[in-house]
Amino acid sequence: MNYPFPGMNPYLENPVFWSEVHHRLITAIADTIEQNIPLQYRVAIEQRTYLSDDSDSVLVGIPDVSVFSQQKLPQQYSSTATHKETSEGITVMIPLPEHITENYLEIREVSTGFVVTSIEILSPKNKRPGEGRKAYQLKRKQVLASLSHLVEIDLLRTGKPMLILGEIPVTNYQIIVSRSETRPQAKLYGFSIRETIPLFPLPLQSEDIEPIVDLQSLLHGIYNRARYYLAIDYNKEPVPPLKLEDAVWSDTLLREQGLRGCLKSYD
Repeated sequence: MNYPFPGMNPYLENPVFWSEVHHRLITAIADTIEQNIPLQYRVAIEQRTYLSDDSDSVLVGIPDVSVFSQQKLPQQYSSTATHKETSEGITVMIPLPEHITENYLEIREVSTGFVVTSIEILSPKNKRPGEGRKAYQLKRKQVLASLSHLVEIDLLRTGKPMLILGEIPVTNYQIIVSRSETRPQAKLYGFSIRETIPLFPLPLQSEDIEPIVDLQSLLHGIYNRARYYLAIDYNKEPVPPLKLEDAVWSDTLLREQGLRGCLKSYD
């Protein structure tokens, strides 16, 4: 099945698919660059774990502190205990803390274990207030203060992007390549839903030939191997929804490819 979009497929941002997409893309990047880097390096899939207690944690039907109302009874003077009636309270939902695991890549020098490059694909929790963002921001600061390069891939339209100084064009998605020797300057590759994901060089040590990372081809392969074309209903709008002008463009694109039937109205 042909991949229907020229760049990022917005339907893959749906929380129903994103966790799997993230996992598959991490693995695909690791497998691809492993074949194109010198033998003194290896690619490690690492994990970051934290306890999430923010509002998008799993909700369970555990009642909150029960609210009791005491019935006013005539004052009695008795040696026996006074019985007090209480209400049943109400059943509410509270955020249940959950252990979160996020995968990322490290290119390491085999002989020393030195992390040459760290590669991150942002998750929704990294872009929302809460423990997920705090955990990633701490990791980001540590890498930026080190001699390691950082590649940060953001394929999510919603949430707050990571901090970049100065004014930059507003785009749907972005890739940041921060080389240790040129900081605080970094390369920003911003692109819209209508554009192909740009190629970018993977920073290694200065004497090495740097491989080119082609995320677009990797996404095409993932889309077909995972058979997302069987799971995605293109007659529905993506989650999160597109802006009006992009929704109209997407509707035309999908109908031209026979993936959407009736003409939609965007009045």
